[in-house]
Amino acid sequence: MNREESVQHFLDLIKKSRRGKFKVYIGMIAGVGKTYRMLQEAHDLLDNGVGVQIGYVETHGRAGTEALLDGLPVIPRCKVFYKGKELEEMDLEAIIRIRPEIVIVDELAHTNVEGSLNEKRWQDVMTLLEEGINVISAINIQHIESVNEEVQDICGIEVKERVPDSVLQEADEVVNIDLTAEELITRLKAGKIYRQEKIAVALNNFFKTENILQLRELALKEVALRVEKKVENEVVTGVGIRHEKFMACISSHEKTPRRIIRKAARLATRYNTTFIALYVQTPRESMDRIDLASQRHLLNHFKLVAELGGEVLQIQSRDVFGSIVCACRERQITTVCMGSPCLRLPQALFTVMHYKKFLENLAQANVDLIILA
Repeated sequence: MNREESVQHFLDLIKKSRRGKFKVYIGMIAGVGKTYRMLQEAHDLLDNGVGVQIGYVETHGRAGTEALLDGLPVIPRCKVFYKGKELEEMDLEAIIRIRPEIVIVDELAHTNVEGSLNEKRWQDVMTLLEEGINVISAINIQHIESVNEEVQDICGIEVKERVPDSVLQEADEVVNIDLTAEELITRLKAGKIYRQEKIAVALNNFFKTENILQLRELALKEVALRVEKKVENEVVTGVGIRHEKFMACISSHEKTPRRIIRKAARLATRYNTTFIALYVQTPRESMDRIDLASQRHLLNHFKLVAELGGEVLQIQSRDVFGSIVCACRERQITTVCMGSPCLRLPQALFTVMHYKKFLENLAQANVDLIILA
């Protein structure tokens, strides 16, 4: 390490030590009690002389949750005018100015009103942490980027508001708020989650028993994964599987590359390592020939890679399979994630032979291959 790198490393350590601590409650679905638990914790902290304030809490009109707000110091929300309406948002500037020891910030996946300092509330939270303010927040499993498609497969609904996995990687503590499916449905029917007119719709959609069970499994796995990473990083220093490195092979298609990217990101998180997204630009997709839709898809894929903490690697070549093998060797990749090969007549036989050679080259390089349907 040269002198300049040494200085930067030291500055990074100082910055990290000044950064606020971050605690996240994760739930499988709305109504499990994340906000309720945060407010209970706020009361316990106040009773112990800790300076905690409410930056933003959404009670959804639930009587028990609203009752817990009594006695807690609340930082007033700011007024934002948007399309002729007066809306309320968390007042980020006021929180920074007041500088509470700990601030409660609900709805981590929330999209801020246009004109706010940040587009997303999780970005507000990152700002607070950088200011040295400790944050307690909450999120439901369906809002985590890398499991978005799994949630869509389970519930048949695409959740638009999502939080990059890199945000959860910043968390010092992740806590699961868990209920059985029976307990949750009982709460729903009793009107403790939604108003009466919404209950029937909820029971036929997100709150189906089979949906709840699968979402619960996802939430439990997510928290277990974060705890395991914390153990590897802080308790068993130097022990554990750290040699794995993953690569997602992507194209300019709209949907499949996003599944491949998310798969690679989840694997990288599981093994506490990094991943690369490789795009091989063939002459057919050179800058003067690629269509606008494909360009847009690629930019969205690259953005997703960045949000999930990966690195984009672009190579110009006619030989896609050869470029993948070379990239694996140069970057010490251990596992490749890609879609199934496209076999079109009359080139199908040539493609099969080329693909067979590709598999042999991966085997020689000791690289595993995961093919997504």
